[in-house]
Amino acid sequence: MTHPALGAASNDDGWSMKVQAEVRAMEGYPVVLPCSFTHPHHTQHSSLQVVWRLGHGQGSTVLYHCSSPTGAKTCQPGPQQDQRYRLEGNPREHDLSLRINSAALQDNGRYYCRVEVPGHAHASYEDKMGTRLRVEAAPRILGLSVEGSEEAGYRAQCRVQGSPLPDVQWLGPDELMEGSDISPLSQESFEQHHTTSQLRDVLPGQQYTCSASNPLGKDQATLYMLPPRQVQVSGEAPPLLLLLSLSLGFKVLLLLGMVVWLVKKT
Repeated sequence: MTHPALGAASNDDGWSMKVQAEVRAMEGYPVVLPCSFTHPHHTQHSSLQVVWRLGHGQGSTVLYHCSSPTGAKTCQPGPQQDQRYRLEGNPREHDLSLRINSAALQDNGRYYCRVEVPGHAHASYEDKMGTRLRVEAAPRILGLSVEGSEEAGYRAQCRVQGSPLPDVQWLGPDELMEGSDISPLSQESFEQHHTTSQLRDVLPGQQYTCSASNPLGKDQATLYMLPPRQVQVSGEAPPLLLLLSLSLGFKVLLLLGMVVWLVKKT
């Protein structure tokens, strides 16, 4: 999924470079960042170096680097190159397009391509505008938990990720829950693709559903709380968190003598 807008830059030395201003991708799918160039030097038999960076300046990260010796037809990356990245284009044909396999939310950012022709004065050029990569993802509930005590009251927390940032709602046994009992706790890193919502005054003997949605889809998880008298516990109360399996469809929490069942709805 790409944006049609293109950007081109050139300088007085005869260099020019064309990139796409913005590229959109779906989480888990490959994406290509287009970049092509022209310059006054013949490159069929010249050595070349290609560099792709995430970010600009001293804080940038080199994601891909390859070298093409004189006369070579391909550009070879170094032995430590991350295999998620590879050139989609052929630098000998002035195409530096980068392919990213299995795009992730962490890949969001601005990318810059650079080409160098060693042996020529001023024979290097880097796009200054960059390509903005936006990775989109359907909502995913990462965790559903309960905190508190019988004396102070219980609070349910729902941790969600997605892009665009999902809208989180809580549903009680019979209706949508709104008002002061619900509050967002945080919108974390990765350009705010993670958020946590809290539901206060959770009552034993009730069920509560966390529902996360954005234009790409919807995810739900339901929490069941059984009253303490229905749980046979010998000795001292169990620790706050005995087991929480996020990778399974059914999730079980033992909480201060109270059983919480988390059922993942798909």
